[in-house]
Amino acid sequence: MSRSRMFLAFFAIYVIWGSTYYAIRVGVESIPPLMMMGVRCLAAGLVLYAWSRRTAAAPDWRAWRAAFIAGGLLFLGSHGTLAWAEQRVASGDAALLVATEPLWLTLLDWRWGSGRVPGACGWIGLAIGFAGVALLFAPEWGSGASGLAIANAAIVGGAIAWASGSIYGRGAGLPRDVHQSTALQLLAGAVWLAAASTIGGEWRGFSAANVTSASAGALLYLIVFGSVIAFTAYIWLLRVTTASRVGTHAYVNPIVAVALGAALGGESVTILTLLSALTITAGVILVLVDQSRPARVKKTIGGEAPLKRRPTYA
Repeated sequence: MSRSRMFLAFFAIYVIWGSTYYAIRVGVESIPPLMMMGVRCLAAGLVLYAWSRRTAAAPDWRAWRAAFIAGGLLFLGSHGTLAWAEQRVASGDAALLVATEPLWLTLLDWRWGSGRVPGACGWIGLAIGFAGVALLFAPEWGSGASGLAIANAAIVGGAIAWASGSIYGRGAGLPRDVHQSTALQLLAGAVWLAAASTIGGEWRGFSAANVTSASAGALLYLIVFGSVIAFTAYIWLLRVTTASRVGTHAYVNPIVAVALGAALGGESVTILTLLSALTITAGVILVLVDQSRPARVKKTIGGEAPLKRRPTYA
C-alpha cells in the first residue's frame, strides 16, 4: 500500500471535508440551500454512477428503494438541513455540532443496530460530548435568540439523520459496489432535495444571473472535492484500514472548519466556542477509542444480537 496514497486519502477526509462547511456558507450567500445541495448531489452522483458502471451491473428496484430511504436521511435530512442552517450559523459552530455524529451513531447502533453496548469509556465520552453541545447552545438559551437556536437544533437533527441513514444503509440491500452504492444514494438525495426545494418555493424568483462567482466556485468545490474526491477517499480508506482510524476525521474536521471560518470568513472564535470544541472533541475521541475495543452486544430473547459491520458512509 502506497504511503503517499494513504496520506492523500486522509488529507481528503481531514482537510477537504473540514473545508466544506465554509464552502457551504459561501454558497448559500446567493444560491438557495436545498437547491445548492441538490445540484451537488446530482452532479457527484452522476460522476460516480458512470464510474461504477465500468464494472458493476445496473442496479435493480430493491437497490433504488434502499437508496431512496438512505439518501433521504443522509442528504435531505442531514446535508439539506446543514445548508439551510448555515444561513444563520457560523460554519465553525456548524462543524462542531455535526461532529456529534459518532455520538448519535453509537447510541442508535446500540438501540437499533448491531446491539453493541458502549463500555465505560463510551458512556463517559457520550456524556462529555453532549455537554460540549450544551455549551455551544448556552448563549442562545440566555439571550432568547430563538432563530439561531432553531438553526442549531436543525444541525443536531441532521447529525441524527445521518447516523440513522448510515445504520439503515449497511443492511438495506444497497449494491455491493461501493461507488455505485454511494452514487445511488447521492442521486436519490438529489431527488429529495429538488422536491423539498420546489415545495419550499426556492425556485420562485431565483435567477442564475444573481449567483455570485464566489457562490458558484463554492458549489463547484463541493461537487468535485467535497463529494467526488473526499467520498471516494473515505470509501477506499474503509477498505484498507480500520473504521476507528478513519473515524478520526470526526474530530479533525471541526478544527479545520473553525480555523477557515475565522481566517477567511471573519467568524468570531470565542472562549466558549473553543471550550465547546475541546469538550466535543474529547467526547468523540473517547467514543472512538471505545469502539476499538472488543465488542459486547446486548442480550435478546433468542440470545445475543448479531454483530454487524460499521456503516460505510459518513
